[in-house]
Amino acid sequence: MKISELSRRTGVPVASIKYFRREGLLPAGRATAARLAEYGEEHVQRLRLIKALTTLGGLSIAATRDVLAAVDQAETTDGTLRAISYALPVPVTAASAGDAERDADAEAAAEADVTRLIAAMDWKIPDTSPHIRGLAMALRELRRLDADYRPERLVAYAELAHSIARLDLERAAAFDDSPALAEQAVIVLALSGPMLELLRRLAQEDQVRRRSTLDDNPEEGPGDGPR
Repeated sequence: MKISELSRRTGVPVASIKYFRREGLLPAGRATAARLAEYGEEHVQRLRLIKALTTLGGLSIAATRDVLAAVDQAETTDGTLRAISYALPVPVTAASAGDAERDADAEAAAEADVTRLIAAMDWKIPDTSPHIRGLAMALRELRRLDADYRPERLVAYAELAHSIARLDLERAAAFDDSPALAEQAVIVLALSGPMLELLRRLAQEDQVRRRSTLDDNPEEGPGDGPR
């Protein structure tokens, strides 16, 4: 297909396709004339992945280039998923420079709690994972607000997260080739967070309304109605 058709198939403007090609994100097409090239399905798939990384994942061009390189080098499903997972932004706001020294002890305590939680769950997590510090920072901020999230309380949440992760990997197992797998990984990792949060809020809304109904109708037991 010509570049105009590639643009129509993917919804990516021709100018952006040329830019991605110059930046090394998209392989060149097969030359058919001095200034013409043919593109194939692999280019369609790569453009979809680039769009997923930059739009859904919010990555810069430079970060996208690094992820694509890691995906291309990955020889296993786990390698592809790890490249995507580590590339996406950690969903915690970094502490300001002024907070760093003051909160050093609180951060160390939170990191110790995360380590205990990982051990309790028997999770195989490398010390270099950016998500360890991300969770520690989240716990530190919650405790600043006097929210009691100790490891023993977090285990129930971690078990739910473990079940969700297994579902995610079962979805990923259906995709054999790396580009399709990488695209699905970005969608799952970047979009499942907001979706799961909305499901959680809907469930909370349901529970609040059920509690209100129970207060208004005390003869109804807490087990009435669907769960």
